[in-house]
Amino acid sequence: MAEFTNVTISTKANIYFEGKVTSRTVVFQDGTRKTLGIMLPGEYEFSTSQKEEMDIQAGVLEYKLQGQEWKTIENSGVFYVPANESFSLKVHSVVDYCCSYFSEE
Repeated sequence: MAEFTNVTISTKANIYFEGKVTSRTVVFQDGTRKTLGIMLPGEYEFSTSQKEEMDIQAGVLEYKLQGQEWKTIENSGVFYVPANESFSLKVHSVVDYCCSYFSEE
């Protein structure tokens, strides 16, 4: 999705790793939320309590889910993180991303 309509955007940034990863929260009319952000080159580890869809819009990174091998995304791609797991990232160039959160079904 290239753009969102009828949303609320939080003006307060989510800032991680001393400002090397930032995002803004977007809330839709039905209450679902996404974050839009930027990651600078570096290595990061995140945890999540909800299932996530990481939609990479631009940039180059490697990601590793628990129990899996490293995989690479160049320019664009999507990966999913199960709820209650952590994942590792090696960001090689500035990454533009959209993260969607899913409640347990």
